[in-house]
Amino acid sequence: MELDIVALSRLQFAITALYHFLFVPLTLGLSILLAIMETVYVMTGRTIWRQMTKFWGTLFGINFVLGVATGIVMEFQFGMNWSYYSHYVGDIFGAPLAIEGLMAFFLEATFVGLFFFGWDKLSKLGHLAATWAVAIGSNFSALWILIANGWMQNPVGSAFNPQTMRMEVADFYAVLMNPVAQAKFVHTVSAGYVTAAIFVLGVSAWYVLKGRHLELAKRSMTVAASFGLAASLSVVVLGDESGYLSTEHQKMKLASIEAMWETEPAPAAFTAFGFPDQEARTTHYAVRIPWVMGLIGTRSLTTVIPGIEELVDHARTRIRDGIVAYDALQKIRAAGSDAAIPDDVRAAFEENGADLGYALLLKPYVDDPREATDAQIDEAAWDTVPNVPTLFWTFRIMVGLGFFFILLTAVFFYLSARHQLDRYPALLRIAVYATPLPWIAAECGWIVAEFGRQPWIIEGVLPTAAAVSNLGASTVLMTIIGFSLIYTVLFVIEMSLMLRAIGAGPEPDDAPEAELTPDALAPAE
Repeated sequence: MELDIVALSRLQFAITALYHFLFVPLTLGLSILLAIMETVYVMTGRTIWRQMTKFWGTLFGINFVLGVATGIVMEFQFGMNWSYYSHYVGDIFGAPLAIEGLMAFFLEATFVGLFFFGWDKLSKLGHLAATWAVAIGSNFSALWILIANGWMQNPVGSAFNPQTMRMEVADFYAVLMNPVAQAKFVHTVSAGYVTAAIFVLGVSAWYVLKGRHLELAKRSMTVAASFGLAASLSVVVLGDESGYLSTEHQKMKLASIEAMWETEPAPAAFTAFGFPDQEARTTHYAVRIPWVMGLIGTRSLTTVIPGIEELVDHARTRIRDGIVAYDALQKIRAAGSDAAIPDDVRAAFEENGADLGYALLLKPYVDDPREATDAQIDEAAWDTVPNVPTLFWTFRIMVGLGFFFILLTAVFFYLSARHQLDRYPALLRIAVYATPLPWIAAECGWIVAEFGRQPWIIEGVLPTAAAVSNLGASTVLMTIIGFSLIYTVLFVIEMSLMLRAIGAGPEPDDAPEAELTPDALAPAE
């Protein structure tokens, strides 16, 4: 029953996270595009850019509201479904989430109101400042959330206190500057920029095909193609940086993504295609490209990337060392006071304490890890391998779509430069059909990041199975059904509102064309 609770709790969080992440990328990207469009309006005084900002702003607002509604629920789940996790790491994990709420979310929410209701009450520069504040607030919100998530992937700047049985902050600056968090942030926001660019490109292409709102559509396509090409290229570069950091901090995730069962001589080959078989521990019909994985993963010709079997052997050793740490921890807690702890016990914990989490991997098999058999240790060691086929294919779908976005935005960038955006209807149709693809790529990326961390909720520190609340399986199942129904209704509402707004098109803007004079920047009467 305990394993069922773990699986159901993971499923519930996965559903809510994936639903929430349907709205996040578009919010991140559209906020920047709105700021760019309004900047052009303020610089040129041409009302078409104001009309563009208002139209895409309406779609941004619909998406923003749904993103907030689904995001709030996720934070409550930490206390509801993952209470031991909250107790164990709340001192560290809670800090960036609190900062996100106070510094980013309120900043964003405040200026969203000014964006929608301040057109005729603020000066042009004042309203532009509010729009840029919305964009900055949106991205700051992502920053703090990804600092928290990055710490789960690479728990730096923290230490375990055996007296309180909690992880505590040792160096908050290290938490903030965690290289994994920084790489995830820039990669995630760049993916959001691509999502918004493809969305604007697709909707605008549909208008061109229908012969509607051509002035707005062509200008929007030009902005989206330029912005999207830069963002698509940055996603690939920053994704490579994330992969490089995985070589150092999450070796098992990288080996699983590549279905690299055995360690190869450097530089390792890249498996472009194949069918990973987790039971047989091999990859059938593998198509391999020599040297590429070694160059991408290590940026050298001599560094070896360990395979899955070698990493499992290493996990066995760490589990045995973790058992020593677990034994020392029980003696420390039994001592009652710091002065009563024997020196040899203290030394044993200090030497092996970093592997305590590996001993907790035995909890699903035995109540006391010190009583684990060799077979249970072996099984727990193999539990450190995530689902290889899932990671293998989701990663390749994500990468394939990433290169497609580069090609698509480059083509439309070229067409916009030559003023030929309406010359090739087939390309316009491709842009329309490509509109949902960035969401597929983003969800695949999130699956790779989170699914690849299993069985850890905190890499190397706390197993997922040890982090759940003591709830009944039926209770969790009912909440899954409830959340799924509510989120599906919200999604249908959002899609209906978005499609209705797109179908209606931009509202006429009665503001006169302005010249670039000081009076043009004054507050509206």
